[in-house]
Amino acid sequence: MATDCIFCKIAKGEIPCSRVYEDKDLLVFLDIAPANKGHCLIVTKEHYETLTDLPPELLRKTTEVCQKVAKALSLSLGTDGFNLFMNNGRAAGQLVSHAHFHIVPRFSTDGIRFEWPHKKYADREMQEYQDKIKKFL
Repeated sequence: MATDCIFCKIAKGEIPCSRVYEDKDLLVFLDIAPANKGHCLIVTKEHYETLTDLPPELLRKTTEVCQKVAKALSLSLGTDGFNLFMNNGRAAGQLVSHAHFHIVPRFSTDGIRFEWPHKKYADREMQEYQDKIKKFL
């Protein structure tokens, strides 16, 4: 546990939350500032900062729980869809440095838009990026 991490404190029961699901490795609770009502956070009980820090087996289990929660949101709230996302690092919008996924229930009339400006590659630039990335896989 990171001593100053709010999600570690929530996982330990030191800070209350509206728990939706819990097992020995993961905790799912309602976000206190939701994009839509029912917005859930899936957090690891052990402290890891980002996706790349998660052990592969824990990541597999986390995605299984994400799927289970997404189905529950659909059945319980009658959603038209959902967003599943994870911010990694401050530049990506991660406000709490503890690995966590968001599941946001979506409705066709909710008016929420997750948008970004689309960029374009210059000539041959896409091939350069492809080659750079493949070197580390």
